[in-house]
Amino acid sequence: MNYNQILKDGENFLKKNKIKNPYLDVELILSKVVKRKREEIILNTNNKLKNKDIIKFQHYLLRRSQKEPMAYILGYKYFWKHKFLTNKFVLIPRPDTELIIEETLKYLPNNKSKKILDVGTGSGCIVVSLIKERPKCTATAIDISIKAINVAKTNAKLHQLENKINFINIDIDKYKSYNYDLIISNPPYINSIELNRLDDDIKFHEPKLALSGGYDGFRDLKKVIKKSKKLLKINGKLILEIGYKQKNQCAKILYENKFYINQISKDLSGKERCIVSTKLQ
Repeated sequence: MNYNQILKDGENFLKKNKIKNPYLDVELILSKVVKRKREEIILNTNNKLKNKDIIKFQHYLLRRSQKEPMAYILGYKYFWKHKFLTNKFVLIPRPDTELIIEETLKYLPNNKSKKILDVGTGSGCIVVSLIKERPKCTATAIDISIKAINVAKTNAKLHQLENKINFINIDIDKYKSYNYDLIISNPPYINSIELNRLDDDIKFHEPKLALSGGYDGFRDLKKVIKKSKKLLKINGKLILEIGYKQKNQCAKILYENKFYINQISKDLSGKERCIVSTKLQ
């Protein structure tokens, strides 16, 4: 069987299973199997496949037909300017979350060393991207999931930052290191009703721990805000990713905890997604 035939068969199979981008997905899967770039595959469609590669391709194709995200099948996802390893223990990095990087960099001068805390680091994509941009800063990244911490450590190593970021498997409630200049967090913020309405790719494959913010979506946001009040220096910044309907309630919780809101920024689809605040006292 050649590339052309397996791509056609694979595309038809994914179409039958109602997968959204079947042709792109089969190209990426074949690229992974034969360890060649997509461009090379397109230019060499008559190349023959070995039997072991056909079996591998069919294995990955079956996983995709069951709505497993491509980021888990391929084992990586690009975020900001870099490639990050991903697996089922971490949330897949999303373009909307790059907004946290954009906003945070405004408060991190190039020539200064600031102390950063990343709460719920997951794959480590946010903290690693930040330290790549601001190498004079130091960072700690925490997560309640030891498996997520292991992925984040691997990503830090991949980008030669294993000695620049301290990874700790701990819940924010139990964390007791103070005097941070800046805290960033993309906490779980999806409420129980919306959780059940998510696409199958997300609902059945991404870790619930990283998605579910409790019945109202605010369980972890409240926790991070209250704890950040203790962990930040006065005038320290707290930068959060929030759900697009959470702006008003989140602002209320911040005000109650003596934070001043600097800015609320919109994501790529125009939804309010990132809130920047300052600890006042």
